[in-house]
Amino acid sequence: MAGFLKAKYKTRFSECVEDVKAAQRLRHHCFRGSDGLDEDAFDAACAHVLVEEVATGRLVCCFRLLPFKNGCEIGRSYAAQFYNLSKLEAFDGPMVEMGRFCILPGLVDPDILRLAWGAMASYVEENGVELLFGCSSFQGTEADAYNDAFALLKEKHLAPKRWLPRVKAPRVFRFASRLRLRKPNLKLAMKGMPPLLRTYLVMGGWVSDHAVVDNDLNTLHVFTGLEIKAVPPARRRLLMGAS
Repeated sequence: MAGFLKAKYKTRFSECVEDVKAAQRLRHHCFRGSDGLDEDAFDAACAHVLVEEVATGRLVCCFRLLPFKNGCEIGRSYAAQFYNLSKLEAFDGPMVEMGRFCILPGLVDPDILRLAWGAMASYVEENGVELLFGCSSFQGTEADAYNDAFALLKEKHLAPKRWLPRVKAPRVFRFASRLRLRKPNLKLAMKGMPPLLRTYLVMGGWVSDHAVVDNDLNTLHVFTGLEIKAVPPARRRLLMGAS
C-alpha cells in the first residue's frame, strides 16, 4: 500500500521501530488514558498503518494488520485468545485480522475514518483478502449501557451459523440470548454503536452472539467478520475512492 492523501491527512505503513512506537503510544493513550506503550507479542508479526496530519506529521489514527493464508491459521490470531474460532478454520481463502484500531480522542473528523477504511480496502484488493475480521470494542464493561446496540446486533447482524464463534473467554455477555425478546430503539442503538463497528455493518459485516468482558482494556468487544464478496458494489467503490 502506497501512501494515500485526502484533505489534510495521509496514510502509510510503518517503516521503522519509531513508527511502531508512535502507534503504541497512541494506542496506550486511547485505550488506557495515560502515557506509555501499548505493546504485545502480536506487534512484531503485524503491519502497522498510520494516519497522519499532513501539515504537522501528528499521528491521529492507527491500526495493525495480521494476514493469514486461510482459516487453518486463525488459531494464532489475537481474537483467538477470546473466542473459539474453530468453525472459521474451514474458511478457504486469504484473511486478515485488523486490530488495535484507534483515533486520537477528541478529534472528530469523518475523513479520518474514511481514509483509514480506504487504505484497508486497498490492502484487501492488492492481497486478494476474502475475510476481514477483528474485535470491535465498546467503551467500558457495563453491558446495560449498550442494550439497544446489542439488541440490534442480535436482530440483524449475527454471524452465519457456519462461521459463528463460540464462547471461550471466562467473562462474556450473551446478548443474543439475554436480549432475545428486546426490540431495539434504533436511535439509541446507533448512538451506542462504535464507529468502527458501524462501518463493518454498513458493508455487510457480522458479529458473534456474545461480547467479551475485557477488564484489561476496560471494554466489551464482539468478534466481527466481513466477507469481502458480501460488500455492496457501491460501498466498495466508495471505499476505494477514499484511498
